[in-house]
Amino acid sequence: MQSKHSASFWITFAVLAGLFLFGWFVFWEVKHQGLGSLSGIMDKLPVSSGLKGNATAVGFLADAVMDTDGEERVYLILLQNNLELRPGGGFIGSFGILKVKDGHVTDFSIHDSGVFDGRIPDTVEPPYPMKETLGIPSWKLRDSNWEPDFPTNAKKAVEFYELGQGGEKFDGIVGITTDVLSSFLRVTGPVEVPGYPGTYSAENAVIDLEYQVEKGYAEQGIETGERKSVMGILGDQILVKVRELPPQDLFKLFQVILTDLDQKDIQLNFADADLQRQVVSAGWAGSFDGGWPDDFVMAVDANLNSWKSDAVVKRSLDYEIDLSGETPKARTTIHYEHTGKVKDFMTKDYQTFLRLYVPEDSWLRSVSGNAKEPVFGDFMGKKYFGVLVHVPLGTSKDVSFEYDLPKDLERTLYDLKIQKQPGVNGMPVTISIVAEDGTRTEKDIVLNRDFVLSRATE
Repeated sequence: MQSKHSASFWITFAVLAGLFLFGWFVFWEVKHQGLGSLSGIMDKLPVSSGLKGNATAVGFLADAVMDTDGEERVYLILLQNNLELRPGGGFIGSFGILKVKDGHVTDFSIHDSGVFDGRIPDTVEPPYPMKETLGIPSWKLRDSNWEPDFPTNAKKAVEFYELGQGGEKFDGIVGITTDVLSSFLRVTGPVEVPGYPGTYSAENAVIDLEYQVEKGYAEQGIETGERKSVMGILGDQILVKVRELPPQDLFKLFQVILTDLDQKDIQLNFADADLQRQVVSAGWAGSFDGGWPDDFVMAVDANLNSWKSDAVVKRSLDYEIDLSGETPKARTTIHYEHTGKVKDFMTKDYQTFLRLYVPEDSWLRSVSGNAKEPVFGDFMGKKYFGVLVHVPLGTSKDVSFEYDLPKDLERTLYDLKIQKQPGVNGMPVTISIVAEDGTRTEKDIVLNRDFVLSRATE
């Protein structure tokens, strides 16, 4: 069975979608009102050439999305709750359908994925280990983001939408995580909701909303049918504050949107080839880099029937490689710390299906910390090792993979790419390299976007 809490954030995500879309409106209004172009504003500010280049990319996309030359464009908005982590960003508790014509939203509707999935026939075999851990007979839209590649997930979501007899043809697909709400609150500042206790800030809003709709409403004597009203009111309050932002804070909002794009909290996929090329070039497509020719690491988690436990599960990654022997040897260790102490409405023992993506022709020698024997697969030119992992409340767990890398791996000019999973931000990573001559170097980073280490440029 799916978690009974799986739909609890659908209104929150509607707010997130509205905020994301308003971000495009902010750019368009800055461009077309008396403030001049956003690029012009940035020319007067001490910002990097890269940021100015991103402004150009955002401007191109905003014009294409908003200036439709009299035609209506339709977008599928996948609302991904990364408190319940999935490979593509988070559990898709709901989705939105946005229609835009000449800078105006003509329609925006939100659909509960659990309800919509009832229209999809039970004909698609779920990938391992969904059936075993979720107890579902068939794969459907809410679980469609099973790969670490947004173009693949977007295509799969549309396939399930069509299986459910959805009638729209989409010009684009957008994936959004809950972290976008916190991003906007960092610009607007804390927000109070009339008639409800507390203040919603960037630090607490997502958790406090979860509590309000699951527990707080009863304590306050609010009817069950009205328990989610707070979310719509919160969205209205945030939008009021956004619309009142002065120009310098509109620039901050622009930077926030860029950060969300870089961190894959917003992922974009367009049917138009020119638009998609812009998205790929800017690094906002959420693409898995199967074509990377050198060393490669990507750890991908799928929370399976652990409710919203990712809110209190911390991760770090250690990568060690020894290039001094005949065969390059690697060890990747993912450390989990479950900071939750007791089972409650959000949290329970943590269960994840962990996949480690590595170069093709790598060979697993051993794995520890896993609950079941590993499985193996290939995806877009890379190999993965997959294991089920259990982390009980209040405990820690190290899952360590030791493996041989391809013998023809470049060593003298060694390059490494570590890709970031959407929905996982701020993960500490330690990289240890033993070079051909036996010398050892270490590097510590915080993984907030895809990272490349190149010995050629050090």
